[in-house]
Amino acid sequence: MRVEHARMHAKHRGHEAMHAEMVLILIATLVVAQLLLVQWKQRHPRSYNMVTLFQMWVVPLYFTVKLHWWRFLVIWIFFSAVTAFVTFRATRKPLVQTTPRLVYKWFLLIYKISYATGIVGYMAVMFTLFGLNLLFKIKPEDAMDFGISLLFYGLYYGVLERDFAEMCADYMASTIGFYSESGMPTKHLSDSVCAVCGQQIFVDVNEEGIIENTYRLSCNHVFHEFCIRGWCIVGKKQTCPYCKEKVDLKRMFSNPWERPHVMYGQLLDWLRYLVAWQPVIIGLVQGISYILGLE
Repeated sequence: MRVEHARMHAKHRGHEAMHAEMVLILIATLVVAQLLLVQWKQRHPRSYNMVTLFQMWVVPLYFTVKLHWWRFLVIWIFFSAVTAFVTFRATRKPLVQTTPRLVYKWFLLIYKISYATGIVGYMAVMFTLFGLNLLFKIKPEDAMDFGISLLFYGLYYGVLERDFAEMCADYMASTIGFYSESGMPTKHLSDSVCAVCGQQIFVDVNEEGIIENTYRLSCNHVFHEFCIRGWCIVGKKQTCPYCKEKVDLKRMFSNPWERPHVMYGQLLDWLRYLVAWQPVIIGLVQGISYILGLE
């Protein structure tokens, strides 16, 4: 080990200036890329979201095939096939009445599975760091691999399903006519119709529903409970689907056990940048270093 360590130092002796240049290039590229991405997102959000979604979907596939992660590939193919079918249904015109429920049920299921998987993975990592894996006679490397794998699965599919859900939510709501991304809706909303799915509301706001309740926002528009929860949590919308008034998430999710789902959704939004754009930025830094002759 000492011999290899000495050889490494001998190999890199006198390269301090070059290493400093590489660090400066990395920092400058990160800053410039972040500024460009922020401007792109603010000026052209639709194209930004579509490109980010495509990268989120394809980039891990490249590393999966390259590193022979076949288990991940099987899950990715199954998720992609079902999501492609659901997205196809959500973008059809005219929209079938049962489609909004189907879409939100699928993405809400994936959201809950990814949330639970991420929590189990995080707990496994923490147990390993505190040495609790030894109580079950599990090797630290095996326990850590298990925890990190679950954490990756949970976070990756959590980010991916939220992006697809947001896209489907926009298409469906615009097709139904009670929502328009810019401008006024094309249809007048009745008090007995849910603007998210376009179906009748049979349970009064003050009544206790058998399957689900009816929820009234601060703007007085009413929705099916599952629809408005799917719209806000899964579809990442924080405004009323009809009048675009901001939704008070703290009032909507008064139960403290439900608030972690909101925080988890915010965490997934932050991780999107790490998964989708970080490999591109690192590749750009390597390209610049290669052009400048820095190794």
